Amino acid sequence: MSDCGTRAVSVIGFIGSVFSPWYRWSGRKNPQNHVCINVATYGRGGRFTMTDRGTSALRQTASRFEVGPSMMRWEDDTLVIDIDEISSPPLISRIKGQIRVIPSALTNVELALTPDDSHIWRPFAPRSRIDVDIDRPGWQWSGEGYFDANFGTRALEEDFSYWTWGRYPTGAGATCFYDATRLDGSELAAGFQFDAAGNATSIPLPPKAPIRRSLWAVKRETRGDAGAKAKQVQNMLDAPFYSRSAIETTLNGERTTGVHEALDLRRFRSPLIKPMLAVRVPRRSKWTFS
Repeated sequence: MSDCGTRAVSVIGFIGSVFSPWYRWSGRKNPQNHVCINVATYGRGGRFTMTDRGTSALRQTASRFEVGPSMMRWEDDTLVIDIDEISSPPLISRIKGQIRVIPSALTNVELALTPDDSHIWRPFAPRSRIDVDIDRPGWQWSGEGYFDANFGTRALEEDFSYWTWGRYPTGAGATCFYDATRLDGSELAAGFQFDAAGNATSIPLPPKAPIRRSLWAVKRETRGDAGAKAKQVQNMLDAPFYSRSAIETTLNGERTTGVHEALDLRRFRSPLIKPMLAVRVPRRSKWTFS
């Protein structure tokens, strides 16, 4: 998120694009044949890009992840993201530029989201700075950043019915909450406080704080001090099964604004969703590196 609070960006690299209808229709047999660097910009002139690409578009090393025209790479202690993508309908345009993520520290925290470790969350850099330089007016800014990863051996909808996640910067570092309802009815509830050096502490969970439903009526909730209200201050991404937004809440008496996600996997399982997603997630199976 920008320091001025008016713009934000998210970038997700996928091997086995979990939200791609093409990956689902393929039977999820070859994740390397469904790769993507998803870029979304939020604020005036925001765009959404998510192109599902085939195996010929993927190149990897220990420090580089390349998908077609875009890549993520480590340069010393900085994660450099070069993007060159075409946004989805109805606002079709090229999004080209560079984002630099500078972590204050990297962590070794790992949270299993299911008892058999079929889904793992890794918050690599809970507190970072980002510099954004995209070739559109007003899209050169710096702000608060974050870098994490999820790993899984099964489809999300096979194990979960709903989850919500939030990451909030604080004077002491950053606080993350992960709450999920598994398909068998069991619950996951976890909270971590990270300091600037990357040290993590599991914290007692404050109560859940409801948030007004999204435009697609996705249920949303986060956590915060007892009696304090949480509210949306910026809508980012709104889909029939998913919401991403900037949420303001109170933690230990400190008012803070962070990024929040809610995912309704009961809706995502609907066969009606996949053709809708295919419009926003085009498939480009062939690629040749120059």
